[in-house]
Amino acid sequence: MTDRKLQYTFPEGFLWGGAIAANQTEGAWLEDGKKPQATDVMVGIITDGHTPGVKYNPQTQKYEICLNPDKVYLAHEAIDFYHRYKEDLQLMAGMGMNCFRTSISWARIFPNGDELAPNEAGLKHYDDLFDTMLSLGMEPIVTITHFDTPLHLMCEYNGWSNRKMIGFFLNYCNVIFRRYGAKVKYWLTFNEINNIFRMPFAAGGVMPSHTDPDTVDFAANYTQKELHQALHNAMVANAQCVRLFHDLMPGGRIGCMIAGSHLATYPASCDPRDVLATLDARRNTFLFTDIMAAGVYPEYLRKMWKDQGIQPDIREGELELIRDNTVDYIGFSYYYSNVCNAAVGAEFFEGTLTKGSRKVKNPYITEYSPSPWNFPLDPLGLRYVLEEYTDRYHKPLFIMENGLGLDETEIPGQRIQDPERVKFLEEHLKQVALAIEDGCNVLGYLWWGPLDLVSSGTGEMRKRYGFVYVDRHNDGTGDLHRSIKESYYRYKEIIANNGL
Repeated sequence: MTDRKLQYTFPEGFLWGGAIAANQTEGAWLEDGKKPQATDVMVGIITDGHTPGVKYNPQTQKYEICLNPDKVYLAHEAIDFYHRYKEDLQLMAGMGMNCFRTSISWARIFPNGDELAPNEAGLKHYDDLFDTMLSLGMEPIVTITHFDTPLHLMCEYNGWSNRKMIGFFLNYCNVIFRRYGAKVKYWLTFNEINNIFRMPFAAGGVMPSHTDPDTVDFAANYTQKELHQALHNAMVANAQCVRLFHDLMPGGRIGCMIAGSHLATYPASCDPRDVLATLDARRNTFLFTDIMAAGVYPEYLRKMWKDQGIQPDIREGELELIRDNTVDYIGFSYYYSNVCNAAVGAEFFEGTLTKGSRKVKNPYITEYSPSPWNFPLDPLGLRYVLEEYTDRYHKPLFIMENGLGLDETEIPGQRIQDPERVKFLEEHLKQVALAIEDGCNVLGYLWWGPLDLVSSGTGEMRKRYGFVYVDRHNDGTGDLHRSIKESYYRYKEIIANNGL
Protein backbone atom coordinates (compact mmCIF):
# COMPACT_ATOMS: atom_id res chain seq x y z
CA MET A 1 0.00 0.00 0.00
CA THR A 2 3.06 2.28 0.00
CA ASP A 3 3.27 4.90 -2.73
CA ARG A 4 6.76 4.69 -4.31
CA LYS A 5 5.83 5.19 -7.95
CA LEU A 6 7.12 7.87 -10.28
CA GLN A 7 4.62 7.26 -13.07
CA TYR A 8 0.89 6.68 -12.81
CA THR A 9 -0.70 5.27 -15.94
CA PHE A 10 -4.33 4.40 -16.54
CA PRO A 11 -5.96 1.60 -18.53
CA GLU A 12 -6.63 1.94 -22.23
CA GLY A 13 -10.12 3.31 -22.79
CA PHE A 14 -10.21 5.08 -19.41
CA LEU A 15 -12.87 7.79 -19.38
CA TRP A 16 -11.56 11.28 -18.61
CA GLY A 17 -14.05 14.09 -18.19
CA GLY A 18 -15.90 16.60 -16.11
CA ALA A 19 -19.25 16.72 -14.37
CA ILE A 20 -21.94 19.35 -13.94
CA ALA A 21 -25.66 19.37 -13.11
CA ALA A 22 -28.51 21.03 -14.95
CA ASN A 23 -29.83 22.81 -11.86
CA GLN A 24 -26.41 24.39 -11.15
CA THR A 25 -25.51 25.48 -14.67
CA GLU A 26 -28.40 25.74 -17.11
CA GLY A 27 -30.36 28.74 -15.84
CA ALA A 28 -33.32 29.50 -18.14
CA TRP A 29 -35.43 28.36 -15.22
CA LEU A 30 -38.81 29.18 -16.80
CA GLU A 31 -37.86 28.93 -20.47
CA ASP A 32 -39.28 26.66 -23.20
CA GLY A 33 -42.04 25.29 -20.98
CA LYS A 34 -39.94 24.45 -17.92
CA LYS A 35 -41.54 25.03 -14.52
CA PRO A 36 -39.88 25.37 -11.09
CA GLN A 37 -38.04 22.47 -9.48
CA ALA A 38 -36.59 21.98 -5.99
CA THR A 39 -33.38 23.97 -6.19
CA ASP A 40 -35.01 26.83 -8.11
CA VAL A 41 -36.47 27.99 -4.80
CA MET A 42 -33.35 27.44 -2.72
CA VAL A 43 -30.44 29.73 -1.99
CA GLY A 44 -28.14 27.18 -0.36
CA ILE A 45 -28.66 23.75 1.14
CA ILE A 46 -26.06 24.30 3.83
CA THR A 47 -25.80 28.05 4.31
CA ASP A 48 -29.56 28.52 4.16
CA GLY A 49 -30.86 25.23 5.58
CA HIS A 50 -34.51 26.25 5.41
CA THR A 51 -36.24 26.80 2.08
CA PRO A 52 -37.15 30.48 1.76
CA GLY A 53 -38.77 30.07 -1.64
CA VAL A 54 -41.80 28.06 -0.46
CA LYS A 55 -44.38 28.82 2.18
CA TYR A 56 -47.06 26.72 3.82
CA ASN A 57 -50.61 27.97 3.28
CA PRO A 58 -52.79 26.87 6.23
CA GLN A 59 -55.97 27.53 4.24
CA THR A 60 -55.09 25.13 1.42
CA GLN A 61 -52.84 23.01 3.67
CA LYS A 62 -50.26 22.96 0.91
CA TYR A 63 -46.95 24.59 0.13
CA GLU A 64 -46.80 27.35 -2.47
CA ILE A 65 -43.90 29.02 -4.22
CA CYS A 66 -43.04 32.28 -2.49
CA LEU A 67 -39.65 33.64 -3.48
CA ASN A 68 -37.93 35.94 -1.03
CA PRO A 69 -37.29 39.32 -2.72
CA ASP A 70 -34.28 39.92 -0.47
CA LYS A 71 -32.42 36.85 -1.74
CA VAL A 72 -30.60 36.11 -4.98
CA TYR A 73 -31.60 32.78 -6.53
CA LEU A 74 -28.48 32.12 -8.58
CA ALA A 75 -29.92 28.95 -10.11
CA HIS A 76 -32.45 30.99 -12.10
CA GLU A 77 -29.71 32.12 -14.49
CA ALA A 78 -26.80 30.04 -13.16
CA ILE A 79 -24.00 30.21 -15.77
CA ASP A 80 -26.44 30.14 -18.71
CA PHE A 81 -25.25 26.74 -19.91
CA TYR A 82 -28.69 26.29 -21.48
CA HIS A 83 -27.78 28.85 -24.15
CA ARG A 84 -23.98 28.58 -24.09
CA TYR A 85 -23.49 24.80 -24.06
CA LYS A 86 -21.89 24.67 -27.52
CA GLU A 87 -19.06 27.05 -26.64
CA ASP A 88 -18.68 25.47 -23.20
CA LEU A 89 -18.42 21.97 -24.61
CA GLN A 90 -15.82 23.22 -27.08
CA LEU A 91 -13.77 24.33 -24.09
CA MET A 92 -14.17 20.90 -22.49
CA ALA A 93 -13.17 19.14 -25.72
CA GLY A 94 -10.13 21.42 -25.80
CA MET A 95 -8.85 19.62 -22.71
CA GLY A 96 -9.19 16.29 -24.52
CA MET A 97 -12.13 15.04 -22.46
CA ASN A 98 -13.61 11.87 -23.92
CA CYS A 99 -16.73 12.01 -21.75
CA PHE A 100 -18.88 14.59 -20.00
CA ARG A 101 -21.48 14.21 -17.29
CA THR A 102 -24.58 16.34 -16.99
CA SER A 103 -28.17 15.80 -15.91
CA ILE A 104 -31.53 16.10 -17.58
CA SER A 105 -33.82 18.56 -15.86
CA TRP A 106 -36.94 16.53 -15.05
CA ALA A 107 -39.02 19.73 -15.13
CA ARG A 108 -37.93 20.45 -18.70
CA ILE A 109 -39.34 17.11 -19.87
CA PHE A 110 -42.39 17.01 -17.57
CA PRO A 111 -42.82 20.56 -16.22
CA ASN A 112 -45.21 19.52 -13.43
CA GLY A 113 -43.93 15.97 -13.24
CA ASP A 114 -47.31 14.25 -13.42
CA GLU A 115 -48.25 14.92 -17.05
CA LEU A 116 -48.74 12.01 -19.42
CA ALA A 117 -47.12 13.67 -22.44
CA PRO A 118 -43.62 15.21 -22.40
CA ASN A 119 -42.58 18.72 -23.37
CA GLU A 120 -41.08 18.52 -26.85
CA ALA A 121 -39.04 21.72 -26.45
CA GLY A 122 -37.24 20.18 -23.49
CA LEU A 123 -36.62 16.92 -25.32
CA LYS A 124 -35.17 18.73 -28.34
CA HIS A 125 -32.77 20.71 -26.16
CA TYR A 126 -31.15 17.52 -24.84
CA ASP A 127 -31.08 16.00 -28.32
CA ASP A 128 -28.98 18.96 -29.41
CA LEU A 129 -26.84 18.84 -26.25
CA PHE A 130 -25.98 15.14 -26.62
CA ASP A 131 -25.41 15.51 -30.37
CA THR A 132 -22.91 18.28 -29.64
CA MET A 133 -21.06 16.11 -27.11
CA LEU A 134 -20.85 13.21 -29.53
CA SER A 135 -19.65 15.43 -32.37
CA LEU A 136 -16.81 16.57 -30.11
CA GLY A 137 -15.81 13.01 -29.20
CA MET A 138 -17.30 13.05 -25.71
CA GLU A 139 -19.39 10.19 -24.35
CA PRO A 140 -22.48 11.61 -22.57
CA ILE A 141 -22.92 10.43 -18.99
CA VAL A 142 -26.39 11.38 -17.83
CA THR A 143 -27.97 11.67 -14.39
CA ILE A 144 -31.71 11.17 -14.54
CA THR A 145 -32.51 13.40 -11.56
CA HIS A 146 -30.00 15.64 -9.79
CA PHE A 147 -31.68 17.51 -6.90
CA ASP A 148 -34.37 18.75 -9.28
CA THR A 149 -37.71 17.16 -8.43
CA PRO A 150 -40.45 19.23 -10.12
CA LEU A 151 -41.84 21.54 -7.45
CA HIS A 152 -45.41 20.57 -8.32
CA LEU A 153 -44.67 16.98 -7.29
CA MET A 154 -43.39 18.24 -3.96
CA CYS A 155 -46.24 20.64 -3.23
CA GLU A 156 -49.00 18.33 -4.46
CA TYR A 157 -47.72 14.87 -3.47
CA ASN A 158 -44.95 15.52 -0.91
CA GLY A 159 -42.31 14.09 -3.20
CA TRP A 160 -40.81 10.66 -2.63
CA SER A 161 -42.73 10.04 0.57
CA ASN A 162 -45.69 9.37 -1.77
CA ARG A 163 -45.88 6.10 -3.72
CA LYS A 164 -47.34 7.89 -6.73
CA MET A 165 -43.86 9.24 -7.40
CA ILE A 166 -42.76 5.81 -8.61
CA GLY A 167 -45.15 5.95 -11.55
CA PHE A 168 -44.28 9.55 -12.41
CA PHE A 169 -40.58 8.72 -12.37
CA LEU A 170 -40.98 5.61 -14.52
CA ASN A 171 -42.97 7.56 -17.10
CA TYR A 172 -40.14 10.09 -17.24
CA CYS A 173 -37.51 7.34 -17.52
CA ASN A 174 -39.41 5.57 -20.29
CA VAL A 175 -39.52 8.76 -22.35
CA ILE A 176 -35.85 9.68 -22.00
CA PHE A 177 -34.55 6.12 -22.45
CA ARG A 178 -36.48 5.75 -25.71
CA ARG A 179 -35.51 9.22 -26.89
CA TYR A 180 -31.79 9.17 -26.08
CA GLY A 181 -30.96 5.47 -25.86
CA ALA A 182 -29.00 5.53 -29.11
CA LYS A 183 -26.91 8.48 -27.92
CA VAL A 184 -26.27 7.83 -24.24
CA LYS A 185 -24.62 4.62 -22.98
CA TYR A 186 -23.91 5.61 -19.36
CA TRP A 187 -26.73 6.60 -17.01
CA LEU A 188 -27.20 7.29 -13.30
CA THR A 189 -30.51 7.12 -11.48
CA PHE A 190 -30.56 9.47 -8.44
CA ASN A 191 -27.75 11.87 -7.68
CA GLU A 192 -26.25 11.32 -4.21
CA ILE A 193 -29.38 9.55 -3.04
CA ASN A 194 -27.80 8.90 0.38
CA ASN A 195 -28.31 12.62 1.09
CA ILE A 196 -32.05 11.96 1.39
CA PHE A 197 -31.74 12.05 5.21
CA ARG A 198 -29.33 14.96 5.32
CA MET A 199 -30.97 17.13 2.65
CA PRO A 200 -34.57 15.84 2.34
CA PHE A 201 -35.89 18.78 0.33
CA ALA A 202 -33.25 18.68 -2.40
CA ALA A 203 -32.31 14.98 -2.49
CA GLY A 204 -35.74 13.51 -1.75
CA GLY A 205 -38.14 16.19 -2.87
CA VAL A 206 -39.88 15.79 0.50
CA MET A 207 -41.73 18.64 2.17
CA PRO A 208 -41.60 18.96 5.98
CA SER A 209 -44.61 17.49 7.74
CA HIS A 210 -44.79 19.82 10.76
CA THR A 211 -44.64 23.47 9.90
CA ASP A 212 -44.52 26.98 11.13
CA PRO A 213 -46.30 28.99 8.38
CA ASP A 214 -43.37 31.41 8.18
CA THR A 215 -40.43 29.05 7.97
CA VAL A 216 -39.42 25.59 6.90
CA ASP A 217 -36.77 24.20 9.24
CA PHE A 218 -35.12 20.96 8.16
CA ALA A 219 -34.09 19.59 11.53
CA ALA A 220 -37.42 20.01 13.31
CA ASN A 221 -39.97 19.28 10.63
CA TYR A 222 -39.20 15.87 9.17
CA THR A 223 -40.19 12.54 10.66
CA GLN A 224 -37.95 9.51 10.27
CA LYS A 225 -40.92 7.42 9.21
CA GLU A 226 -41.72 9.59 6.19
CA LEU A 227 -38.06 9.79 5.18
CA HIS A 228 -37.66 6.02 5.34
CA GLN A 229 -40.84 5.65 3.29
CA ALA A 230 -39.28 8.05 0.79
CA LEU A 231 -36.16 5.87 0.83
CA HIS A 232 -38.14 2.74 0.07
CA ASN A 233 -40.20 4.39 -2.67
CA ALA A 234 -37.02 5.67 -4.31
CA MET A 235 -35.41 2.22 -4.09
CA VAL A 236 -38.42 0.60 -5.75
CA ALA A 237 -38.29 3.27 -8.46
CA ASN A 238 -34.55 2.66 -8.87
CA ALA A 239 -35.11 -1.09 -9.38
CA GLN A 240 -37.96 -0.52 -11.84
CA CYS A 241 -35.81 2.00 -13.69
CA VAL A 242 -32.92 -0.49 -13.93
CA ARG A 243 -35.26 -3.22 -15.21
CA LEU A 244 -36.73 -0.88 -17.82
CA PHE A 245 -33.27 0.27 -18.88
CA HIS A 246 -32.00 -3.28 -19.38
CA ASP A 247 -35.09 -4.11 -21.41
CA LEU A 248 -34.66 -1.09 -23.68
CA MET A 249 -30.86 -0.72 -23.81
CA PRO A 250 -29.09 -4.05 -23.24
CA GLY A 251 -25.79 -2.57 -24.42
CA GLY A 252 -25.83 0.37 -22.01
CA ARG A 253 -24.82 0.73 -18.37
CA ILE A 254 -26.84 2.23 -15.56
CA GLY A 255 -25.42 3.02 -12.14
CA CYS A 256 -26.19 4.58 -8.80
CA MET A 257 -24.64 7.81 -7.57
CA ILE A 258 -23.50 8.08 -3.94
CA ALA A 259 -21.99 10.88 -1.87
CA GLY A 260 -18.88 8.87 -1.03
CA SER A 261 -17.03 11.27 1.25
CA HIS A 262 -19.02 10.00 4.24
CA LEU A 263 -17.78 6.48 3.55
CA ALA A 264 -14.24 7.71 4.21
CA THR A 265 -14.86 7.99 7.95
CA TYR A 266 -12.08 6.91 10.29
CA PRO A 267 -12.20 6.03 14.01
CA ALA A 268 -10.80 8.82 16.16
CA SER A 269 -8.75 6.21 18.07
CA CYS A 270 -8.23 2.48 18.53
CA ASP A 271 -10.82 2.51 21.31
CA PRO A 272 -13.31 -0.23 20.32
CA ARG A 273 -16.14 2.19 21.07
CA ASP A 274 -14.79 4.57 18.43
CA VAL A 275 -14.39 1.69 15.99
CA LEU A 276 -17.99 0.53 16.51
CA ALA A 277 -19.31 4.09 16.27
CA THR A 278 -17.46 4.43 12.97
CA LEU A 279 -19.01 1.18 11.75
CA ASP A 280 -22.46 2.60 12.47
CA ALA A 281 -21.63 5.92 10.81
CA ARG A 282 -20.38 4.24 7.62
CA ARG A 283 -23.48 2.06 7.44
CA ASN A 284 -25.49 5.21 6.76
CA THR A 285 -23.70 5.32 3.40
CA PHE A 286 -23.31 1.59 2.78
CA LEU A 287 -27.03 0.94 3.20
CA PHE A 288 -27.79 2.63 -0.15
CA THR A 289 -25.27 0.58 -2.12
CA ASP A 290 -26.29 -2.55 -0.19
CA ILE A 291 -29.77 -1.99 -1.65
CA MET A 292 -28.91 -0.75 -5.15
CA ALA A 293 -25.73 -2.74 -5.85
CA ALA A 294 -26.32 -5.90 -3.77
CA GLY A 295 -30.13 -5.94 -3.89
CA VAL A 296 -30.79 -6.37 -0.16
CA TYR A 297 -32.11 -4.36 2.72
CA PRO A 298 -29.31 -4.86 5.28
CA GLU A 299 -30.16 -6.30 8.67
CA TYR A 300 -28.94 -3.20 10.51
CA LEU A 301 -31.54 -1.14 8.62
CA ARG A 302 -34.33 -3.60 9.39
CA LYS A 303 -33.34 -3.56 13.07
CA MET A 304 -33.50 0.23 13.15
CA TRP A 305 -36.95 0.18 11.58
CA LYS A 306 -38.14 -2.23 14.25
CA ASP A 307 -36.46 -0.48 17.19
CA GLN A 308 -37.75 2.96 16.20
CA GLY A 309 -41.16 1.89 14.92
CA ILE A 310 -40.58 3.39 11.45
CA GLN A 311 -41.11 0.34 9.23
CA PRO A 312 -42.05 1.63 5.77
CA ASP A 313 -44.92 0.23 3.75
CA ILE A 314 -43.34 -2.52 1.62
CA ARG A 315 -45.67 -4.17 -0.88
CA GLU A 316 -45.66 -7.73 -2.14
CA GLY A 317 -42.95 -8.42 -4.69
CA GLU A 318 -40.97 -5.24 -4.04
CA LEU A 319 -38.11 -6.90 -2.19
CA GLU A 320 -37.73 -9.41 -5.03
CA LEU A 321 -37.81 -6.55 -7.55
CA ILE A 322 -34.96 -4.82 -5.72
CA ARG A 323 -33.03 -8.10 -5.43
CA ASP A 324 -33.27 -8.88 -9.14
CA ASN A 325 -32.53 -5.42 -10.56
CA THR A 326 -29.24 -4.10 -9.27
CA VAL A 327 -27.14 -1.39 -10.91
CA ASP A 328 -24.33 -2.15 -13.33
CA TYR A 329 -21.75 0.06 -11.64
CA ILE A 330 -21.28 2.32 -8.62
CA GLY A 331 -20.76 6.01 -9.23
CA PHE A 332 -19.75 8.23 -6.35
CA SER A 333 -18.39 11.61 -5.36
CA TYR A 334 -15.39 12.17 -3.11
CA TYR A 335 -14.07 15.42 -1.66
CA TYR A 336 -12.76 14.83 1.90
CA SER A 337 -12.61 12.34 4.76
CA ASN A 338 -14.19 12.41 8.21
CA VAL A 339 -13.48 11.29 11.77
CA CYS A 340 -15.81 9.55 14.22
CA ASN A 341 -15.57 9.65 18.01
CA ALA A 342 -18.06 7.57 20.00
CA ALA A 343 -18.69 10.49 22.35
CA VAL A 344 -19.89 12.88 19.64
CA GLY A 345 -20.55 10.66 16.62
CA ALA A 346 -19.31 11.21 13.09
CA GLU A 347 -18.32 14.77 12.27
CA PHE A 348 -19.00 15.26 8.60
CA PHE A 349 -17.61 18.44 7.12
CA GLU A 350 -20.53 20.77 6.34
CA GLY A 351 -18.91 23.79 4.77
CA THR A 352 -19.84 27.15 6.19
CA LEU A 353 -22.57 25.65 8.37
CA THR A 354 -19.85 24.87 10.88
CA LYS A 355 -17.61 27.64 9.55
CA GLY A 356 -14.94 25.01 8.95
CA SER A 357 -14.84 23.85 12.56
CA ARG A 358 -15.06 20.20 13.57
CA LYS A 359 -15.63 18.62 16.96
CA VAL A 360 -13.32 15.78 15.93
CA LYS A 361 -10.24 16.52 13.85
CA ASN A 362 -7.86 14.07 12.25
CA PRO A 363 -4.37 14.91 13.59
CA TYR A 364 -2.78 13.07 10.68
CA ILE A 365 -4.31 15.35 8.06
CA THR A 366 -2.44 18.63 8.11
CA GLU A 367 -3.59 20.15 4.82
CA TYR A 368 -6.90 21.94 4.41
CA SER A 369 -8.34 23.64 1.38
CA PRO A 370 -7.01 27.21 1.10
CA SER A 371 -10.44 28.78 1.12
CA PRO A 372 -13.20 29.87 3.50
CA TRP A 373 -14.61 26.31 3.35
CA ASN A 374 -11.47 24.81 4.84
CA PHE A 375 -12.16 21.12 4.29
CA PRO A 376 -9.50 18.45 4.95
CA LEU A 377 -7.48 17.30 1.94
CA ASP A 378 -7.12 13.53 2.01
CA PRO A 379 -6.26 11.91 -1.35
CA LEU A 380 -5.75 8.52 0.34
CA GLY A 381 -9.39 8.66 1.38
CA LEU A 382 -10.36 8.31 -2.28
CA ARG A 383 -8.28 5.15 -2.60
CA TYR A 384 -9.84 3.86 0.62
CA VAL A 385 -13.35 4.31 -0.83
CA LEU A 386 -12.38 2.61 -4.09
CA GLU A 387 -10.89 -0.38 -2.30
CA GLU A 388 -13.85 -0.69 0.08
CA TYR A 389 -16.43 -0.64 -2.70
CA THR A 390 -14.42 -3.19 -4.69
CA ASP A 391 -14.07 -5.60 -1.79
CA ARG A 392 -17.74 -5.33 -0.84
CA TYR A 393 -19.53 -5.37 -4.20
CA HIS A 394 -17.08 -6.51 -6.93
CA LYS A 395 -18.62 -4.11 -9.42
CA PRO A 396 -17.12 -1.48 -11.74
CA LEU A 397 -16.65 1.93 -10.14
CA PHE A 398 -16.85 5.41 -11.62
CA ILE A 399 -15.56 8.54 -9.87
CA MET A 400 -18.35 10.92 -10.76
CA GLU A 401 -17.19 13.92 -8.76
CA ASN A 402 -13.86 15.00 -7.30
CA GLY A 403 -12.78 18.60 -7.09
CA LEU A 404 -11.58 21.59 -5.09
CA GLY A 405 -13.59 24.78 -4.61
CA LEU A 406 -11.49 27.94 -4.25
CA ASP A 407 -12.28 31.61 -3.71
CA GLU A 408 -10.80 33.18 -6.85
CA THR A 409 -10.84 36.64 -8.39
CA GLU A 410 -10.05 37.36 -12.01
CA ILE A 411 -7.67 40.20 -12.81
CA PRO A 412 -8.24 41.52 -16.36
CA GLY A 413 -5.48 40.45 -18.72
CA GLN A 414 -4.07 37.85 -16.32
CA ARG A 415 -4.72 34.11 -16.25
CA ILE A 416 -5.83 32.74 -12.88
CA GLN A 417 -3.03 30.72 -11.31
CA ASP A 418 -4.42 27.83 -9.24
CA PRO A 419 -1.56 25.55 -8.12
CA GLU A 420 -3.69 24.26 -5.22
CA ARG A 421 -6.18 22.82 -7.70
CA VAL A 422 -3.41 21.24 -9.75
CA LYS A 423 -1.92 19.62 -6.66
CA PHE A 424 -5.36 18.34 -5.56
CA LEU A 425 -5.93 16.84 -9.01
CA GLU A 426 -2.53 15.17 -9.19
CA GLU A 427 -2.51 13.73 -5.68
CA HIS A 428 -6.00 12.24 -6.02
CA LEU A 429 -5.22 10.74 -9.43
CA LYS A 430 -2.11 9.06 -8.02
CA GLN A 431 -4.30 7.25 -5.52
CA VAL A 432 -6.76 6.24 -8.24
CA ALA A 433 -3.91 4.73 -10.24
CA LEU A 434 -2.72 2.78 -7.20
CA ALA A 435 -6.24 1.50 -6.54
CA ILE A 436 -6.46 0.29 -10.13
CA GLU A 437 -3.18 -1.56 -9.64
CA ASP A 438 -4.72 -3.19 -6.57
CA GLY A 439 -7.51 -4.56 -8.75
CA CYS A 440 -10.21 -1.90 -8.61
CA ASN A 441 -12.14 -1.73 -11.87
CA VAL A 442 -12.39 2.05 -12.28
CA LEU A 443 -14.20 3.11 -15.44
CA GLY A 444 -13.35 6.79 -15.33
CA TYR A 445 -12.63 10.01 -13.48
CA LEU A 446 -14.75 13.17 -13.65
CA TRP A 447 -13.68 16.51 -12.22
CA TRP A 448 -16.59 18.26 -10.52
CA GLY A 449 -17.39 21.64 -12.00
CA PRO A 450 -14.86 21.98 -14.85
CA LEU A 451 -16.60 25.31 -15.39
CA ASP A 452 -17.35 27.45 -12.35
CA LEU A 453 -20.97 26.81 -11.34
CA VAL A 454 -23.44 27.42 -8.54
CA SER A 455 -22.48 25.34 -5.50
CA SER A 456 -25.34 23.11 -4.39
CA GLY A 457 -24.07 23.04 -0.83
CA THR A 458 -23.49 26.72 -0.18
CA GLY A 459 -25.52 28.27 -2.99
CA GLU A 460 -22.55 30.39 -4.01
CA MET A 461 -20.66 31.29 -7.16
CA ARG A 462 -17.74 32.28 -4.94
CA LYS A 463 -16.91 28.61 -4.36
CA ARG A 464 -15.24 27.99 -7.72
CA TYR A 465 -14.27 24.50 -8.87
CA GLY A 466 -13.59 25.18 -12.52
CA PHE A 467 -10.68 24.87 -14.87
CA VAL A 468 -12.64 27.62 -16.61
CA TYR A 469 -13.61 30.84 -14.81
CA VAL A 470 -17.17 32.12 -15.28
CA ASP A 471 -17.85 35.78 -14.51
CA ARG A 472 -20.83 35.43 -12.19
CA HIS A 473 -20.92 36.48 -8.56
CA ASN A 474 -22.94 35.85 -5.42
CA ASP A 475 -24.95 39.04 -5.86
CA GLY A 476 -26.01 37.95 -9.35
CA THR A 477 -23.72 40.36 -11.21
CA GLY A 478 -21.25 39.45 -13.92
CA ASP A 479 -21.26 39.27 -17.70
CA LEU A 480 -20.83 35.45 -17.77
CA HIS A 481 -17.67 35.54 -19.89
CA ARG A 482 -15.45 32.47 -19.72
CA SER A 483 -11.67 32.45 -19.24
CA ILE A 484 -9.22 29.57 -18.91
CA LYS A 485 -7.28 29.00 -15.67
CA GLU A 486 -3.80 27.51 -15.50
CA SER A 487 -5.14 24.15 -14.24
CA TYR A 488 -6.94 23.70 -17.57
CA TYR A 489 -3.61 22.94 -19.24
CA ARG A 490 -2.46 20.49 -16.57
CA TYR A 491 -5.63 18.41 -16.88
CA LYS A 492 -5.23 18.54 -20.65
CA GLU A 493 -1.69 17.19 -20.29
CA ILE A 494 -2.78 14.39 -17.95
CA ILE A 495 -5.52 13.31 -20.35
CA ALA A 496 -3.16 13.38 -23.32
CA ASN A 497 -0.70 11.17 -21.45
CA ASN A 498 -3.45 8.93 -20.02
CA GLY A 499 -1.91 9.53 -16.61
CA LEU A 500 0.78 11.40 -14.72
